[in-house]
Amino acid sequence: MANAFIEPIVKSLSQVILGKEPQIRLALACLLARGHLLLEDLPGMGKTTLAQGLARCLGLGFQRLQFTSDLLPSDILGVAVYRRDTESFQFHPGPIFHQLILVDEVNRATPKTQSALLEAMEEHQVSLDGVTHRLPEPFFVIATQNPAYQIGTFPLPESQLDRFMMRIELGYPDPRMERELLKGRNRREVAAELPACLDKASLQALQDRVPELTVSELLLDYILALVAHTRSAPQVAHGLSPRAGLALLRAAQGYALVHGRDYVLPEDVQAVFPAVAGHRLRPQGAEGHGDQALAQRLMQAVPVPV
Repeated sequence: MANAFIEPIVKSLSQVILGKEPQIRLALACLLARGHLLLEDLPGMGKTTLAQGLARCLGLGFQRLQFTSDLLPSDILGVAVYRRDTESFQFHPGPIFHQLILVDEVNRATPKTQSALLEAMEEHQVSLDGVTHRLPEPFFVIATQNPAYQIGTFPLPESQLDRFMMRIELGYPDPRMERELLKGRNRREVAAELPACLDKASLQALQDRVPELTVSELLLDYILALVAHTRSAPQVAHGLSPRAGLALLRAAQGYALVHGRDYVLPEDVQAVFPAVAGHRLRPQGAEGHGDQALAQRLMQAVPVPV
């Protein structure tokens, strides 16, 4: 049943992001698992185009936020304005009050502005002047960021990195796909014309199915073994938290649903582990965070249950 909804989305997005079906399926698994997505790569790789295409295919209200060094938290969340006629403050919602938020170049804003996203991403609400304002449902944040070594970037704090269920990279296209890219239309124009493949009710129904997918006891043991290995491996200073273990489980369930199954296989866990774990790991003796290559090496050291 899920395939009837998922495959048209994958087919549509593959017209926009050429030759990147594995990354498209990971992104869909993340959103179906009610996670937030971080896209990290060099400029010009299609990060923003993928986010726009996802919004179109999922039929969600969409807002793009371009993060810059002079952006303030109120520019994102909104502000309370005093009205003389009513002698009271009236809240004016910021652009974050949309279903899908594209935060472009999230690491170009200051840490103060980055932290303004924390409550919204975790609690799906915004609190200003002692008043809580609920965000629309469903609510997703897709953030793009440039590599930390580029000029003008502020590294995301660990607390914010942990709010992203997955971090994925698109990478360079293969030569055949790049030739198609050069010969074809502008991909952002194609993304803007994509039809909605889901409505809100269908999307939420798929999301509700994710936690119900069958997970065997052996598979739970495998997930626990992976998490435990990240905590004991000598090349890792800080391993995965319990929340990261839950994110790994949900992401694997979402990935299984994307492939039309109502049960989770070890291959699903292996497919999502680098994207879920890479940005949460801190290598021993390093200032920065880990990457998918480190997560891949850790995963290969843990035997698959039989």
